[in-house]
Amino acid sequence: MSDAHPIRSRGPGLSVGARIIAVVVLAAIGAVCAWLQHDAPGQSAEPRTEFTAHNPPANLPTALTTGQHLDWSRCTSPPTARTGYDCATMKAPLDYRKPDGQTIDVALIRRKATGANARRIGSLVLNFGGPGISGVSGLPDFLNQYRPLLDRYDLVSFDPRGVGATIPVRCGKTAGDTGYDGADACAEHSGALLPYVGTSHTARDLDLMRYLLGDERLHYFGVSYGTALGAIYAHLYPSHVGRLVLEASVDPTEDLAEKQISQVKAVQAAFDRFAAHCAARIRHCPTGEGPQEAARRMTRLADRLEKKPAPAGAGRNLDADDLAYAVSDHLDLGTDGWAPLAKALTALIDHNDGRLLSKGADDIGSADRAATPPDNSRAAQTAITCADSSLRPGFERLDRDEARIKAASPVFGAAWSTGVYLCYDWPFDGERATLQVNADGAAPVLVVGGTGDPTTPYVGARRMARALGDGVGVLLTAQEEGHGTYPQNRCVTKAVDRYLSTGRTPAPGTVCRGSMS
Repeated sequence: MSDAHPIRSRGPGLSVGARIIAVVVLAAIGAVCAWLQHDAPGQSAEPRTEFTAHNPPANLPTALTTGQHLDWSRCTSPPTARTGYDCATMKAPLDYRKPDGQTIDVALIRRKATGANARRIGSLVLNFGGPGISGVSGLPDFLNQYRPLLDRYDLVSFDPRGVGATIPVRCGKTAGDTGYDGADACAEHSGALLPYVGTSHTARDLDLMRYLLGDERLHYFGVSYGTALGAIYAHLYPSHVGRLVLEASVDPTEDLAEKQISQVKAVQAAFDRFAAHCAARIRHCPTGEGPQEAARRMTRLADRLEKKPAPAGAGRNLDADDLAYAVSDHLDLGTDGWAPLAKALTALIDHNDGRLLSKGADDIGSADRAATPPDNSRAAQTAITCADSSLRPGFERLDRDEARIKAASPVFGAAWSTGVYLCYDWPFDGERATLQVNADGAAPVLVVGGTGDPTTPYVGARRMARALGDGVGVLLTAQEEGHGTYPQNRCVTKAVDRYLSTGRTPAPGTVCRGSMS
């Protein structure tokens, strides 16, 4: 998605190092895209009142705080943001330990609130996951998911450090290449930036952003990896916490290797539930009579694709790793992804046609790629994950972890196991083995977890709520399949919207019924 999500490798023809990306989130978060469409609501005709904050971040020069103003103007990119959106650039220190030194430009996007001035609460900052997901591109793509919140909030997002237009990390074969060609390429083309793209640096950007947006406290909605960012913010700035929603939460107690094992077990369990449903409800089910037969069929299919990848359209081929990731992308959609997955697997198994499976994964994980410049999400995801994680395993642990991941899942283990190499040769030290998120004294933070989440397992949400501290983390459980439950689950949506509108959290132990009830 990353501290937040599984570790994935995508793209045929790349070396092991080049194929590794942190998925602690990507497929996950991308799954939401399939549900959303861009459209432009009208704006209120009432004169707008701008808010002003009086608590700038400490230890920053006045040129960046009281002397800086966001100059919002019509967005020119991406094309989906040219109507109804404003864009701006925020100056921030490259290194917060040297606040008077070099600055960077942080790219922001905003959709103004449509409700009456008297009802406006402020800005709601959104992070859609990753790491590596552009908020500037993401807000137009994800707008419909959050549209009801426009009555009370300006919706704001941004490109985190290393992503999109905010000091983009380059790890390709050349300095202009947005692809990922390994740690050495990152060091060569972006070595000066790599120490400063970690999540704790972006959390500090959030506090400067909060102040410049005119809010005394940060109101925030983070999904998947975005929960790590929100939780670190709460730890660093507990007195500045407003209304924070952490949806599809990562597990702050696990290191990178432990996350990979937890996630591969969760995605295998989700596939087993799909296989059981397919056997019971879908005529001519491509995975057979249940989970055990499904695992055998998928293993045979993976072996076949490893020897000879299937045509996937547009000159592409689908190999064994692509199969695993494309299937997991469909599982991220919950039960809505099950029928399309069965259809796509039938085409692949019976006719060696990978187009449906590949296209479905593209639709889920992309955000109008044809209309926007090639993004650097894979490079950024790796760079941010390795900046966050201090885990640099030796070969003995690498071999052990690789074997454990393969053993944990007959369908996904082989593909996921390559993720153990993600940061082992990274040219800079990472920050911590696990997230530091205790936020004693902060206002209540709403943590939402789905019991059938295949990308950020539910136990992570429970641990996140506990780690935030007594009286801070409030857990809302949804008995749902898929990665993320808002706004698909009405009960979750009602609870989240009420919290964002009033600050009132659900009662402790609240469980929302859903597809797994």
